[in-house]
Amino acid sequence: MPHAQTHTHPKGLAIWLIIAGVIGWWAAFQLMVEKVYLLENPGAHASCDFSILVQCGKNLMAAQGSVFGFSNPILGLTGWMAPLVVGVAILAGARFARWFWVTFWVGVTGAFALVCWFIFTSIFVLHTLCPWCMTTWAVTIPTFYVVTLHLFRSGIAFPSARVQHAAQRLMTWVPLMVIVSYGIVILLAQIELNAVPNIWQTIRIKLGWY
Repeated sequence: MPHAQTHTHPKGLAIWLIIAGVIGWWAAFQLMVEKVYLLENPGAHASCDFSILVQCGKNLMAAQGSVFGFSNPILGLTGWMAPLVVGVAILAGARFARWFWVTFWVGVTGAFALVCWFIFTSIFVLHTLCPWCMTTWAVTIPTFYVVTLHLFRSGIAFPSARVQHAAQRLMTWVPLMVIVSYGIVILLAQIELNAVPNIWQTIRIKLGWY
């Protein structure tokens, strides 16, 4: 019974969804504030523009910053409410039907796919690393992993005891999976943009460490 309860009332997942929802929503809010400022002040620099490499302005004002015809932060402001609400509901004792979890997973998968595209675009097309965008990447990646594995371990995605057991074991490897994912992004940024020395130099300048 405790094993089944973990799957139907996943408190660990709920807590992460709340944390990710808050962080993701705040990042989207900050980007929206910067977008409005740049629209009101043409030619100005966003407060998150720290260098040619580390900046938000170029990303926000580029065509890639409005994928669906409106500013991308609007997607974040609305989308990140979903994991936040789901996490709170789970902690409150809610149980969701299979169709709900599948719909939620489709949304999370869509967000993950968009983030992968944004990462590629930011590094290889715009040649910038947006601080608030990277914050969004940082919480979307693990959210996709834990939600996907939860669907498998609970039998929602594939009702097989073997698959459920494998997914349960894989859940303990999520931190390593996330670290490897971050490492791949850092490696790509380093190869294409020489990002690590540039970011370190930017930090030193901002902190006055000459």
